Amino acid sequence: MPTTTDSPSLGPSEALDSATFRTVLGHFATGVVAITAIDPETGIPTGLAANSFTSVSLDPPLVGFCVAHTSTSWPRVRTAQRYCVNILAEHQEEVCRQLSRKGAEKFHDVGWAPSPGGAPVLDEAVAWLEVTTEDEHLAGDHVIVVARVCHLAAEDRSPLLFFRGGYGRFTD
Repeated sequence: MPTTTDSPSLGPSEALDSATFRTVLGHFATGVVAITAIDPETGIPTGLAANSFTSVSLDPPLVGFCVAHTSTSWPRVRTAQRYCVNILAEHQEEVCRQLSRKGAEKFHDVGWAPSPGGAPVLDEAVAWLEVTTEDEHLAGDHVIVVARVCHLAAEDRSPLLFFRGGYGRFTD
């Protein structure tokens, strides 16, 4: 049975059921990125996983992603001069899960090399973009981050996809 909502236009005091909202939007397949940096206070790599990533502008080159207000990693990434958005490959589901955990040793057994600005570029990622924060916009329970691209590169690999609460891969 399809998931539906009975109210196409809600009034200001009405709210959608959050579980239904999440289920319906989960039908949009997304790529998965790891946003990585060197924590300036500790010198240790840090990062987080996100599936809300998009290109924003070609001129200037801008990308965007969303981070929950509850993220404990984003404040550490944000303080870095530059950080990387790594587009994860289909075999990097465990890397995604590791970077999603709170309080975990996020880079345990995760290989990486420094970007031109020193941020972690994850081994075997599909692509990476070294960025600086251009702007942030509060939006509900998230922050929309707009970042300017400084350096980037890509490999010929298949991406990790997120769809209906699970991970998968793209096939021709």
